[in-house]
Amino acid sequence: MTEQVCYPQVKNIGLRGIPVADTRISVVDGVQGELQYRGFSIEDLAGQATFEEVVYLLFYGKLPSGSQLDFFSNQLRAARALAPEILEILAGRPVTAGPMDVLQGTVPLLADWDPDLGDASRESFQRQALRLTAQLATVLAAWHRIRKGLKPVSPRDDLGHAANFLYMLSGKEPSEHMARTLDICLVLHADHTFNASTFTARQVASSRAHMYASVAAAIGALSGELHGGANTRVMEMIMEIGSVDKVAEYIKARLDAGERIMGMGHAVYKTIDPRAPILLEMSRELCSQTGDQRLLEITEEVCRVTQAEFRTRKDMDIFPNVDFYSGITYSLMGIEPDLFTPMFAISRVAGWCAHVIEERFAEAQEKPALYRPKAEYIGEYCGDRGCTFTPLEERG
Repeated sequence: MTEQVCYPQVKNIGLRGIPVADTRISVVDGVQGELQYRGFSIEDLAGQATFEEVVYLLFYGKLPSGSQLDFFSNQLRAARALAPEILEILAGRPVTAGPMDVLQGTVPLLADWDPDLGDASRESFQRQALRLTAQLATVLAAWHRIRKGLKPVSPRDDLGHAANFLYMLSGKEPSEHMARTLDICLVLHADHTFNASTFTARQVASSRAHMYASVAAAIGALSGELHGGANTRVMEMIMEIGSVDKVAEYIKARLDAGERIMGMGHAVYKTIDPRAPILLEMSRELCSQTGDQRLLEITEEVCRVTQAEFRTRKDMDIFPNVDFYSGITYSLMGIEPDLFTPMFAISRVAGWCAHVIEERFAEAQEKPALYRPKAEYIGEYCGDRGCTFTPLEERG
């Protein structure tokens, strides 16, 4: 029998750009540089809505009335506290554990204390989503203090979601301006249609796994360096450069080596990411308050030089994305770099939950029953379409 090897000529690109389901939650127009949640522009929501309003919009499909928002906000506040057993488990983790690993590992534990876990109704899933959104922020704040050798700060029921997180993180009540700044950051990151982590959540949900399993999987996807973490690496780049006069040399050296400039360019947006100008303006305001413009000056020079180099080298434009300015914004708020991606998660959890709900309860014609993509086999074929098995004692 003549041995044959067959290598099919297949070139796949994953699922990039391939529609896999319908959604009513958010839409990105990469050509026009637009992002909408449920038909509302990100600029309007960031400028006028609170994070609580946006979470309600994502979960229920409409903006709340005053009374609806009060009731929903009170529910969020009532759900913030963690079971003492979860705090004990967090205290037992090595202080070297990564914040994203801690978040992912804690989400399944939260399921153990959710009274709605066995209920498969839409209303139950909405209540689970509310608890997850409330508690993930508490988990992150508690873990940050535990790893610093500090006692976790209990949540307060008289503060909004953003203000309460900053309070739990530092033990000090933030200024109104600082709380609103974080609130806008949370709004900007709450959803972004079928990105890698959101698709992961929906794929797991399509198997009829529960809400917590879906969100834990999404956090795992976000922890990968090709999805989350870009804002942390932007800040590492800014700190490595150190001063404005070193920017041009640094950027040219990176491009000469074929390396990326972190925070510049986007897989979907062909123009400026609509979230970036909002973050830039907030970072400018924070800098004006502190009187220290150094980090912002370096960041803006990186953007200018990178754009100029791309026009010269490739005759094309490149634009900053949401990660380019979110890192400096968080840094100016006193948040440590390894918390930047977890900060993304405590906002995006609202979007993940909304997508899980949509996945589980959408009309049949709007989604597949189970995500089951096909793979093209490009491995070996031996013999007559199959390998000849050699007993163990006869193998060389």
